[in-house]
Amino acid sequence: MSKKLYVGNLSFQTTEDELNGIFSQFGPVESVNLITDRDTGRSKGFAFVVMEEADADKAIEKLNGSQVGGRSLTVNEARPVVKRDFNDRGRGGGGGRGGGGGRKRF
Repeated sequence: MSKKLYVGNLSFQTTEDELNGIFSQFGPVESVNLITDRDTGRSKGFAFVVMEEADADKAIEKLNGSQVGGRSLTVNEARPVVKRDFNDRGRGGGGGRGGGGGRKRF
């Protein structure tokens, strides 16, 4: 079964090909997804790598904290995306309709 890894603290110059080369030392890499800014195309400094579970576990053990491009990598199992419901923004708080009754004017 495949496992998705989070790879963080990457140099902005790191490429998907470089990551593929680094992770393929531990087994076949199914995919590499370097996250980039949608407007500028510049790397955001993190990526996701998918590989077989046993190979991924070896990669985490060996690469987490290792130096690549002068930076200490963070490598761990990616957390699943939590879908946010934008229609349910906190739904707390009262109605706020109160206010003093005051005197009615005729």
